[in-house]
Amino acid sequence: MSGGDLHLELSGSGGARVRLMRALREAVDSGRLAPGTRLPPYRALALDLGIARNTVAAAYAELVEEGWLTARQGSGTEVAHRAAPVEPDRRRDPVRPSRPRIAHDLMPSSPDASAFPRSAWTASARRALTAAPSDAFGVGDPRGRPELRHALVDYLARTRGVRTTAGHVVICSGYAHGLRLVSQVLRGPVAVEAYGLAFHRSLLTEAGLTTVPLTVDAHGARIEDLPATGARAVLLTPAHQYPTGGALHPRRRAAVIDWARATGGLVLEDDYDGEFRYDREPVGAVQGLDPDRVVYFGSTSKSLSPSLRLGWMALPGRLVDEVLAAKGPREFWSGVTDQLTLADFLACGAYDRQLRRMRAIYRRRRDLLTATLAGHAPHVTVSGIAAGLHAVLDLPPGTEQAALRAARRLGLALDGLGPYRHPRSAMPARDGLVIGYGTPPEHAFAAALDALCLALPDLGG
Repeated sequence: MSGGDLHLELSGSGGARVRLMRALREAVDSGRLAPGTRLPPYRALALDLGIARNTVAAAYAELVEEGWLTARQGSGTEVAHRAAPVEPDRRRDPVRPSRPRIAHDLMPSSPDASAFPRSAWTASARRALTAAPSDAFGVGDPRGRPELRHALVDYLARTRGVRTTAGHVVICSGYAHGLRLVSQVLRGPVAVEAYGLAFHRSLLTEAGLTTVPLTVDAHGARIEDLPATGARAVLLTPAHQYPTGGALHPRRRAAVIDWARATGGLVLEDDYDGEFRYDREPVGAVQGLDPDRVVYFGSTSKSLSPSLRLGWMALPGRLVDEVLAAKGPREFWSGVTDQLTLADFLACGAYDRQLRRMRAIYRRRRDLLTATLAGHAPHVTVSGIAAGLHAVLDLPPGTEQAALRAARRLGLALDGLGPYRHPRSAMPARDGLVIGYGTPPEHAFAAALDALCLALPDLGG
């Protein structure tokens, strides 16, 4: 650390030098000033504290003699490396039982964090900040930076078949944020896929909306059941049903648009990993069939990193003002620098290059997963693998919990299918495991699969 601001309270009795020395000893002894921390120069600290410069110099010198500080010519004054104090509250803490160690992460939650394109992202950030107008760093537009919205319009039209304009795109901090905003302008029940994230259902429930489950099969949600639900909107994952893995059949894609037109309903399209496909032709967005009836959601959570907190909505024109009103104060807007960087990242082709690179990596992992299971657990059926970053392992009825217990004993983090099922679904419950093959770094994936195979033989236990 360079010598910067330092908070000290010169309390208690004695002169300024005595009180300053006492405050510095307390800060070091408590650990608030770590070993190696550089202290402010005499003049700066004296000015901050309203005391004489010589008083600070004398206090520093005495604490150096006592071993609390060190001083070298040209290097300033630093906190000395001494035995670390034991924090009082930790002396009294009871011994807590240890939690099972996670050795292998196969949770279907994120991409490979080690593969984030640091150099390309840094280059885009440098270009974007250099070119950014001054108004980018003032009070912004709640829709998001125009540079990013225009870049997304071009990219989504080219790769996902989305038809929209920059004026209909609203930037948000991820899919959940977008869904929370849209849920505030919806009316009536919302149909949801019978298997999906409980967290997403809870966002709708928190907005006062009832969720009605739609049965899903190998061809996605059964749209023919939608009219009987009385829903005013339907939430779908058409490109790759989450978590079961099927793509919405073309006839069902057309049928859901017909339903929306006939009833005035709204389709909410979560395109969470539409860029990753392996054994099939690209599946375009449902939004392209009727932009006035579909809210399209996308984000960088699977393509780059969930930590960026960048997402977007392509909205029907009639909803833009209502969603912006729900978005509210600017404290909840996404950061401008990341928006500008992503705009450049899209425009220069780095986003496409990253997706192609990761698509090849994830396909190899998917292939290794299926080959390993075929060799070590041929009785386990693997589904949902034509696209995306996860697969479903179908298990014999009644064995899901045993498999999860075996996985925990081996330090293996993964999901069961049970929690994804809507509590009011009429579908028979499926036993299975949801395996994310995007999360582990490349060097750790084979070991994670070995651990998975060790967990599977315990299914009967």
